[in-house]
Amino acid sequence: MTFFFWVTEKMTAKQAFYAGVAYVVFAGPVLAQDLSWTLINDTSYTVTEFYTSPTTTDDWQNDLLGGSVLEGGMTGDVMIADGEAVCDYDLRFVFEDGSTLEDTVNMCEMGAYTISE
Repeated sequence: MTFFFWVTEKMTAKQAFYAGVAYVVFAGPVLAQDLSWTLINDTSYTVTEFYTSPTTTDDWQNDLLGGSVLEGGMTGDVMIADGEAVCDYDLRFVFEDGSTLEDTVNMCEMGAYTISE
């Protein structure tokens, strides 16, 4: 599996929402293709680690941040280039204070994911 993550400039929640809507409208459904979406940290906390894996897997994949961080108010672009026909993924975020947030999402149907307080 190949995963990519890169931080983009600060984006307002409204801008991120419209970017996500545009992605969903113009990209259409994704099957057996790369999955690409925007991660929005709409908290005041820094994310120090970010993991994702298909729900069919019991193990977390590599930390997508790879030593980088996603500060509060920042956005990043995520690409999962695994060529799988899988849409349901587990997400795990680790914050600078050691707390975690886990969620399950259908990545084929989203253009953005917002971490909020």
